Amino acid sequence: MTCVLIVDDEPSICWGLAGLVREMGHEARTASTAEEGLQIARHWPPKAIVLDVRLPGIDGLEAMGRFHEILGPVPIIVVTAYGALSTAVTAVRNGAFDYITKPFDLRTAEHTIARALASSQVAAERPPAAEMVEHGEIVGSSAALQEVFKRIALVAAAETCVHIRGESGTGKELAARAIHRHSRRADGPFVAVNIASLSPSLAESELFGHVRGAFTGADDDRTGLLAQAGGGIIFLDEVADIPMPLQVKLLRALEQGEIQPVGSNTPIHSDFRVISATHQNLPELVARGEFRHDLYFRLVAFEIEMPPLRDRREDIRALAEHFLMLLAARSGQSPPCISQEALGELERMPWYGNVRELRNSIEHAIVLARSGAILPDHLPPPAPASMTAAAIQGDALPALIRQWTENQLGADNLDNLYERLLRLVEPPMLKTTMARFHGRCAAAARRLGLHRTTLRKKLEQYGIEEP
Repeated sequence: MTCVLIVDDEPSICWGLAGLVREMGHEARTASTAEEGLQIARHWPPKAIVLDVRLPGIDGLEAMGRFHEILGPVPIIVVTAYGALSTAVTAVRNGAFDYITKPFDLRTAEHTIARALASSQVAAERPPAAEMVEHGEIVGSSAALQEVFKRIALVAAAETCVHIRGESGTGKELAARAIHRHSRRADGPFVAVNIASLSPSLAESELFGHVRGAFTGADDDRTGLLAQAGGGIIFLDEVADIPMPLQVKLLRALEQGEIQPVGSNTPIHSDFRVISATHQNLPELVARGEFRHDLYFRLVAFEIEMPPLRDRREDIRALAEHFLMLLAARSGQSPPCISQEALGELERMPWYGNVRELRNSIEHAIVLARSGAILPDHLPPPAPASMTAAAIQGDALPALIRQWTENQLGADNLDNLYERLLRLVEPPMLKTTMARFHGRCAAAARRLGLHRTTLRKKLEQYGIEEP
């Protein structure tokens, strides 16, 4: 039978909590001092401890370390009538599983004790820890990821430009680093740059460098990122955001292997390989004239598509364990346990933020669970689909429409759903398209797949003025 140790100098607290523990189907032992509690723990090791802070003799905060010396990582619930922030912080730093303040509701105590015992059970059932994983490793064994591994292996030894396509958070930079690690350029630099983070006015200087006096503020020569990548690989993330004038210069650098710093007439030779990535649809940008087709074909000589996490759910458990170990190693602690219920909840989430969202969820859960097991109520709610790149690209749109339809069907006296949906989605689409084509109705109609007359009627129907 599972034993719970209750250490409190108030007999009424011991009596009430002991009765609660027995009602829950467990054995309860009580002590009025920490010294007495430590003696009991040596002979009847408990699976959870309820420990008062203010005790005669050794206080609860000091006793926590001694209990852990005897019992290992047993979950300890700290109870005190002094709910000061400093006490709570000290208790948590000392490894408290949870913290409740007198007076407390018995249902709150029951819930906390149940979670502590569940944490203890998960720890007992946890398999031996796997070998510590490296930061930057691509984790998973799904069929979708195996295809990625295969394409990385095929292209790593070549000198071909590689384009990695995928939603935000799918691990595009990890794939780029894996190519670098397994290429003949592994001993050379890996220079990663997010094009979207560069100021349009300084992007040329950042990539190609500049000479002294090239422009106001250019007090010294600057080596550009392309030159810094000489002998190695430059990773151009969000390559779709390269300004159009720079696209011509980048194409020449790729074809000639020469870099022209801003303000210089002398090109610099640099032997670099390019890996690019974006979450946007490059062919669509080319079709709209927003990305040069010749640069597109130069960059996308070989393409790797990173699958979204929702398409490789069988990897979620391995990823969760990976992040648990990684985050624990960063804080110098042993990795916490995660319950089967929490893992099941992780596998059911939509993960529109992909692996990055999963990592953030694990980090959030570790903070709440502290030294105990991660349970479902420690997990944050999933990110709304509307906040993610998946929604922008349309992957989440069907889910949003399903949710809207279900809400409408659940309401009374709401008919004509189809017409109401059209009134919601058509006006923003028409306004955006007309603005894109500067009010040219014929061009907008061709892109929308509508007859020009039909488009004009819809604009009139919704009161949309032609720009």
